Formats: sequence, structure tokens, C-alpha cells
Amino acid sequence: MSSGTLSAARLKGDFDVERLLAELAVLERTQWAAQRTYGESLEPSEDTVLDWRVLPLRSPGGRADRTDPGGLGLVEYADTPWLAKTPYIKSILDSLPTELRAVRLMSLGAGAEVDEHRDQPYGPAAGWVRLHIPFVTNPAAVLTLDGQRHTWQPGTFWFGDFSCLHSVRNGGTERRVHLVIDAYLNAELLELFPAEFRDRLRWSDVLLNRPEIPLSEDELQGFEATFAIPDAFLYGEPEELADDSRPDRAARLRLDGGRLVLHVDDEPRAALVHLGEGEFRALGWTAERTVKAEPADGGLRLRFRMRQGSRMAETVRAAAPAAA
Repeated sequence: MSSGTLSAARLKGDFDVERLLAELAVLERTQWAAQRTYGESLEPSEDTVLDWRVLPLRSPGGRADRTDPGGLGLVEYADTPWLAKTPYIKSILDSLPTELRAVRLMSLGAGAEVDEHRDQPYGPAAGWVRLHIPFVTNPAAVLTLDGQRHTWQPGTFWFGDFSCLHSVRNGGTERRVHLVIDAYLNAELLELFPAEFRDRLRWSDVLLNRPEIPLSEDELQGFEATFAIPDAFLYGEPEELADDSRPDRAARLRLDGGRLVLHVDDEPRAALVHLGEGEFRALGWTAERTVKAEPADGGLRLRFRMRQGSRMAETVRAAAPAAA
């Protein structure tokens, strides 16, 4: 790890490259799909035009066609059928002391280049991290992250803070294949990071995963309500939460299948996970954004919160009890 940055760190663990490549060979017989991103529709975006192919081993709902990383939604992350074909990879994933989000094999073709960008919201301040295990690489396949050049080697285990500016260029004649693991951040996972990394963390800026505190259906019914939701809460940034120039959207909370579900503009958008004391996060997301419901004037007061490390933005809306 560079002494001047927390943008990358090699984690504990070295993996058997021959076994990784043997399982990669098994998956070569399947149809890899183009990389996609995730957006407001709760479905993947259009295919990328780059030679950037993906095989999802874990995805929202376990769908084999979801090459995007996912986000807040109606279904939890689950293994895809491909993972059952790779027992060694599965054993690595099972050994990680945290809950996993998307897990994807990602192949960047020879000559392909991903332009400089940031992934947001992401990183310890947002409650989740992206980990890499390289399978196949070459000296000209270079990740530039926060101004530092990296050529991570097969079988090693890495964290990258991709909220920093980064780009990838495969200038070689063979593809670059990494296993990319999106994981919720907790104290146990941080034990895999170098001591130097942990010592230099500003812990007030780390958002650790909070476990679900289940509620009964009778308890959840007490949160059914109609209200106006700030548009920025769904897909904006914390500094946009109090922006009055963005109109609110019609919303309601409704009990459905034993879960409280957020509906926006009459469409179900996300199931909610109770974190305690009436505070909920979206299924598939972290406590980076939550809604806290409090009794008030015969209805509810909803506190919409967005966090980035130690910073928290909050705005309040009144909610009326849902019609019977």
C-alpha cells in the first residue's frame, strides 16, 4: 500500500491460480454478456460498447442476465447458477466474513480502455467495498487509481477505493480477467486489511453494516403511510437532499409479502430493511441512505437521511396513515 494514500490495499489471502484458471475454463463455455450499469429503472442499462464482458456469479435475485452491480430494489442478492460450477471460487466467497452483494467475473479485452471516472456512492464512507482477485493479466493491463498505476497479479487479493478517479487500459494482446466482489463493510472484513490501512482510517468516516432488526407484520403495518418523497433521496447526492427546486414525488409505504415496500409514482421501488427504532434502509443497499419513521400528530414524521462517512444530510416530511 502506498504510504500516501488509502486508495488501494493488498488484503490477507493468496489463492491457487491453477484452480482459479481451471474454473474459469469451465465458465468459458457459457455466454458472457456485456457490462452494464444500474439506474433509476431498477434494471440494467444498455450494453456497453467496450470489449468488456461479464459473467455474474451473484446478482440481484440470482439472475444470470444481471451484469450490473445492482442497487436498491425489491429482491436480495443471490447466487446465480454459474457459481455452483465453481466450488473453489465459492469456497473463497464463503470464507469472507461479511454479506456479499454482486460478484462478477469481468473480462476487459485487448486494446480496450475504460475512461477516467468515479464510482459513487462507494467505499468505506458508503458502507460497502469492491474487492478484486485477478485471474488473468499482462504487464500492459494497467489500472490507474488516484494517480497511482497498478498491475495486480493473479491470485492476489485487493481493495480499491473506486470513489477516487480511476481508469483502466488493457494495452496488451490478451484479455484481463478479474473476479470483482462487492461486499458490505464490517469490522471482521476490515481485519483482512493491512494494519497500516486500519491505523490510518478515520473511523468516524466509516459506515459499518448494520444487521436487520426484524419486525412482525403487525408492527410493520403501523408504518403504512402516504407521503411526498424528496427526489434526491432516491438517486441524488447528500448535498441535493434539501434542494427545494427539485419537486417531490408521490410515495407510499405498503406491507407486501411480509416486507414494507416503498412505492414511488405508483410503482414499487424498494423493499425496506429495519435497522432498529423505526429506521429503514433499502434492500440491496446500505445505511448510506435511510428513512426513520416517528409517530407525530396522528400520522408519521419521516426523516430522510443520507450519509457520507461522518456527514449526514436530513430532511423531514409528514406522512398520513394509509387508507384501510
